[in-house]
Amino acid sequence: MNLDELNKVARAMVAPGKGILAADESSGTIKKRFDAIGVESTEENRRDYRELMFRSTEAMKNHISGVILYDETIWQKAKDGTPLVKIIEQAGSIPGIKVDEGTKPLPNCPGEVITVGLDKLADRLTKYYEQGARFAKWRAVIDIGAPHVMPSYTCVHANAHALARYAALCQAAQIVPIVEPEVLMDGAHDIDRCFEVTRWMLKETFQELFHNRVALEGIVLKPNMAIAGKKSATRASVQEVAEKTVRMLKECVPAAVPGIAFLSGGQSDEEATAHLDAMNKIGNLPWALTFSYGRALQHAPQKAWSGKAENVAAAQRAFSHRAKMNGLAALGQWKADLEKKAA
Repeated sequence: MNLDELNKVARAMVAPGKGILAADESSGTIKKRFDAIGVESTEENRRDYRELMFRSTEAMKNHISGVILYDETIWQKAKDGTPLVKIIEQAGSIPGIKVDEGTKPLPNCPGEVITVGLDKLADRLTKYYEQGARFAKWRAVIDIGAPHVMPSYTCVHANAHALARYAALCQAAQIVPIVEPEVLMDGAHDIDRCFEVTRWMLKETFQELFHNRVALEGIVLKPNMAIAGKKSATRASVQEVAEKTVRMLKECVPAAVPGIAFLSGGQSDEEATAHLDAMNKIGNLPWALTFSYGRALQHAPQKAWSGKAENVAAAQRAFSHRAKMNGLAALGQWKADLEKKAA
């Protein structure tokens, strides 16, 4: 393992004003997104849609540091025969790959899941590295249920351990691991319950990273924000989300970690941007804070595109706008009226 090289890649992934495009939707997830815009989810349509984002020169060069790809996409070629990985590299972005294989029910823990895919991961990482991937992603999924019931210690511990095992395998293959312990915002819990569960999950994850001898200088953390569940009767203000998230991270994340790239996790486009901006306005943080958004970067371009070749330019403009807004938020320089001007 060359830690200097890993650190260089990790720092480039969280470079000032740039963030990561999560374009690693599974076949099932992208089908749902395409169904919503009336587009058939064929291999060609998926390729065409992702290609239009990777060819959005202004967004990719100025605001996107890296792209998380799905297994299908990393091997695909653009319409003109150029490998998609090459298009990403030519735009100055770093290609990455989602390596987990989804979730399975966790035995003896009703309603809870464990992320799978450690089997033969070392072999897969070697092939992905040869194909150009310089970072990877593994997502653990933690659901909040009734206090003292969900999440269980079994679930938190098993997922933290799997994340650490994955991270160690990545570093051995000279690939930077994005460590993603996601506490879902699907429930009726308030922001304080999210804070408490996420803090627990983060502490457990860093403990496991330590036990598995993972070099923190060569990782990027991708957590959820401290935020109320979608069904919660009490919504937290932008400022409260920012302050509680920063407090939670300061309690859990060592300063050796180069950067934190948040997932958007079901927030609206503008909400995800406003929260990130408010955190960066707090300032004086030991790590870079940026974005690794999927839906919050892609919802607008997907609607604009709607599967039609004549809409590609409009979709690229929509993608560039969201990338620029989040790039400004990563610097603490976003303002809500910039959204209205664009509209």
